[in-house]
Amino acid sequence: MASATTHASFLPPVLTFLSAAVVGVPIFRLLGQSAVLGYLVAGVVIGPFGFSLIAEPETAASVAEIGVVLLLFIVGLELELSRLVSMRRDIFGLGAAQLALCSLVLAGAGLIFGLSVAAAAVIGIALALSATAVALQLLEERGDLGSAYGSRSFAVLLFQDISVVAILAVLPLLASAGATPENGWIEGALRSTAIAGLGIVAVILVGRYGLNPFFRLLAASGGREVMTAAALLVVLGTALLMEEDGLSMAMGAFLAGVMLAESNFRHQLEADIEPFRGMLLGLFFMSVGMSIDGGLLKAHWPELFGATAAAILIKIALVAGLFRLFGSSWLDAVRGGAVLAPAGEFAFVILPAAGELHLLDTAATRFSVALAALTMIVGPIAAKGLDTALARRSEVADVQADTIESSDARVLVVGFGRFGHLLTQVLLAEGVNVTVIDKDVEQIRNAARFGFRVYYGDGTRLDVLRAAGIGRAELICICIDDPASALKIVDIVHEEFASVRTYLRAYDRNHAIDLMNRDVDFQIRETLESALRFGRAALEGLGLSEQAALARVEDVRKRDLARLVLQQAGALPDGAGWMRGASTELRPEPLTEPQRPSRALSAETRGLIESERREAAMRELEPQDAAADG
Repeated sequence: MASATTHASFLPPVLTFLSAAVVGVPIFRLLGQSAVLGYLVAGVVIGPFGFSLIAEPETAASVAEIGVVLLLFIVGLELELSRLVSMRRDIFGLGAAQLALCSLVLAGAGLIFGLSVAAAAVIGIALALSATAVALQLLEERGDLGSAYGSRSFAVLLFQDISVVAILAVLPLLASAGATPENGWIEGALRSTAIAGLGIVAVILVGRYGLNPFFRLLAASGGREVMTAAALLVVLGTALLMEEDGLSMAMGAFLAGVMLAESNFRHQLEADIEPFRGMLLGLFFMSVGMSIDGGLLKAHWPELFGATAAAILIKIALVAGLFRLFGSSWLDAVRGGAVLAPAGEFAFVILPAAGELHLLDTAATRFSVALAALTMIVGPIAAKGLDTALARRSEVADVQADTIESSDARVLVVGFGRFGHLLTQVLLAEGVNVTVIDKDVEQIRNAARFGFRVYYGDGTRLDVLRAAGIGRAELICICIDDPASALKIVDIVHEEFASVRTYLRAYDRNHAIDLMNRDVDFQIRETLESALRFGRAALEGLGLSEQAALARVEDVRKRDLARLVLQQAGALPDGAGWMRGASTELRPEPLTEPQRPSRALSAETRGLIESERREAAMRELEPQDAAADG
């Protein structure tokens, strides 16, 4: 068992990170800036350059990398394999052009300032890479990840992640100063490429044929915490496999996400991973802020800030030009350039590695690492400023909104049992886009035949509803047979998504009154219409005309509705207990005066009826006794 001393040494850094996030991020959000900038500045404040509250920033950085891994997994969940294939032109065309052009121009700038060819090439490549975590976080905050420029930006980031293994393999060649490759460099590079390729194939095969049955088996067991553990196991296991094969952990997590993008468990997995992703990604940004060399910044701040501004402007201009060449509008091109302007996370891997190979001296390594970190701080500010200026072009925003809306479901149906199944038949007949959520594996299989977007998940969880796209739906149809869970979903929707209309299947009369008191947009008791239709058929079977039977049923319907409203208001005796908060159940009452008293046909039945009459008499006397006492 851990000692109190161990706990004491573990808690202060954790509390420091949490305090920095809780204070820093809201401040920058109130200033209209991205949460990324809040995390970065918080890291500067608690790091060596600030108050030195964290003794070992490197330890935090190693843990924080998992945040980037989880971010790429969630992004992969949003991309079906078919869509990824359709992006191949942007990935291998635009992505390759961006990396090559930005590397050449930035390396040329390094040569102008006196760097050697090898040093300029390394720094140019490192700065040409973009910050995946920063870019995706900015796109996610704006809701632009599915837009045209968001997709192109992601394609560039994906190509950069794929290229990292090749870049790291090229460093030993650069270390030979352009001489003939030695020590079997070509053979080693080919071997590492082959191993990486085999690793990708293995992940694709396992993901294609193994993950869905695996999660289906776990879902059938009913353990929600086991699903969370399995999701983390898949993500981190795939990331570790890719790292061992020479690729990045982020690339492995992305592949795992893509393999599960078409799974029925997609939204549940996203909801389970989201809390871990958010906290660890914030920790990653803070670790970047802590990595800034304060002494170097004080001594060379004019050169550092000048180089930072130049690098950001060069990348924005070059990337915007390439986006425009590949068919983007100028406004989208500038947005994409601003998002991709900050240097990437892999700069903190490539630059130290180059220093160890003596491609960079100590001073150049420190300067370039600080430059990369500063671009990650200044980049979001530039992106925010440009986005604010461009947001005035409302016609572009309208076009993007239409493009996104067309792929969203208009109706979210929670529960695909006997009631939800019939409801969706009507929606399907009209061609309405529907997303169905259910936590029963068998119902998920049934719903998959309807062509809807169908996902395994617990509809009473806010994160699952949000991941399923409720914020963009017009209405939610709650068709589950658990009254308490249905009320919980109503409360969540009314509190978090006030614009979404709520349509519910009421389990019984009591449930209907609870729903009326929550001001739902529409509710109906599940047996009401079928029972009235059944009664109408019975009357017709007894010889009444169709019109007479229909009139009688409509009369009962009106009387029932009137009684329901009075019971809701507590104006009837059987509703008074409910209004006082008691657990009294509403009992069936005749809507028409009986023509004769009930008759019991057995001794047992007679005893039950007499007991009920005595209880009814006592209930009638209670208000009179209370009035007399008053």
